[in-house]
Amino acid sequence: MFNKRQEMSNRLQFRAVNKLPQTQSFRFLMSGVLVAALTSLCRLSHANASTSGFAFLLAVLVVSAIWGLRCAIFLSVLATLAYNFFFLPPLGTFTIAEPQNWIALFAFLFTSVIASELSERARRETVNATRQRREMEQLYAFSQDMLTADNVLALLNKIPLSVVDIFGTTRAGMISIHSKKIYYSDLRAQDLISAEDLQRVSSGGIPVTDDAKHLRIRPLRTGVRSVGALAIIDGNLSSQMMETLCSLIAICVERAGAVEMLAHSEAGRESERLRSILLDSVTHAFRTPLTAIKASAQSLLGDSKLNEDSRKELLTIINEESDRLDRLVGEASQMAQLDAHAVELDLQPHPIIEAIDAALDTNQKALAQHPVNINLSDSLPLVRMDLRSTEEILSHLIDNACKYSPPDTPITITAEVQQGMMVISVADQGPGIDNIDQNMIFDKFYRGRGKRQTVQGTGMGLAIAKAMVEAHGGTISLTTQIGRGSVFSFTLPLA
Repeated sequence: MFNKRQEMSNRLQFRAVNKLPQTQSFRFLMSGVLVAALTSLCRLSHANASTSGFAFLLAVLVVSAIWGLRCAIFLSVLATLAYNFFFLPPLGTFTIAEPQNWIALFAFLFTSVIASELSERARRETVNATRQRREMEQLYAFSQDMLTADNVLALLNKIPLSVVDIFGTTRAGMISIHSKKIYYSDLRAQDLISAEDLQRVSSGGIPVTDDAKHLRIRPLRTGVRSVGALAIIDGNLSSQMMETLCSLIAICVERAGAVEMLAHSEAGRESERLRSILLDSVTHAFRTPLTAIKASAQSLLGDSKLNEDSRKELLTIINEESDRLDRLVGEASQMAQLDAHAVELDLQPHPIIEAIDAALDTNQKALAQHPVNINLSDSLPLVRMDLRSTEEILSHLIDNACKYSPPDTPITITAEVQQGMMVISVADQGPGIDNIDQNMIFDKFYRGRGKRQTVQGTGMGLAIAKAMVEAHGGTISLTTQIGRGSVFSFTLPLA
């Protein structure tokens, strides 16, 4: 909005200024024409000397306000001569007979010059006030533009573009010492603004002014420390405005550097926290099956009197816990691949029922104590998905529902189209999830507090499901009510 108002104002000013030629000689010529016109008008209307003097004085004030002091003084001299020749006796000569007319003539000339000076001063103050108001509006718009940046990278990329858009420069470039990168308003600016000049000025070198290229490069300083440099081309900015703009940009660059350092610090702390959680979770998850396998193996090796049923039971434990251990290793490896974006999806059109049927087959053992209700809308379109990954998403959600809902309670799977996406939901009638757990339920290695000690798991199933859904370009969400159950829903794009 600010840019549109500024552009409209500039166009109006351009049209007003260019209605008439603005050369100095033309102004002097028009001043002479104005004196001649006023003289003729006063003579034809038989105006007395006082009235004519006021008319000339008014003309001087108008010219001073429009064309400045030099034209006003020129007009004052012409008006004084015309006033003497046509209105002070003896008429028709430059001779002044009465002493009082000398006083009147010099009073007129003195008043005209003083009035011109005062009018010129008022005009300059008005122009300066208008310029300062415009500059304040530009600085305010620029600061507001900087506040809307989403992140550090967006902020630094936005600065040259905002300088061009708001301050009317042709092109702009900037270097930041914190990021050690150069940012340009466009590709052409890279050819016109030297990276070496930017680096030299940012390192404490002499500011660059190239009149041939209409280029100015100034350092960005916070106090006495340089944080970068700004270059503009064809910028009609005063030196004071340029200095203020550089100070404001320096604050933005310094803030960006501080935010980036804080983000790195937070990332380090978060990485350390996740590392601790990972070690704790992995240690606990792997220790349980290893302990069972170790105990069963020791029993088989140490007690030769075991009957066949006992030996078979211990071997079954070893087999099941080995499968569990293999699943843990697989999930950990899969999570690492998803984090590294190393999973390639084979996105093809498939009916969603294929993924649902495959997930139900995979979870037959877990579903033995839960009836399953499947509610699908009629004539569902095909879904653009990786069939194996979608089956795995549903398997994790179904497995989670079986673990945390009482036996013999139904699990309901629904699928419908909403807003151009396929929405698949898995609902249970478990205890629900409280607000604290809801905020972290999709985090890696996080397990709900309610049944953490009684329900086996690694805390990776929902995190894997979330990563796979997002890899498809969908979203996953949770709605729950304490004591009434939970509904996990995810979306997939239609084919």
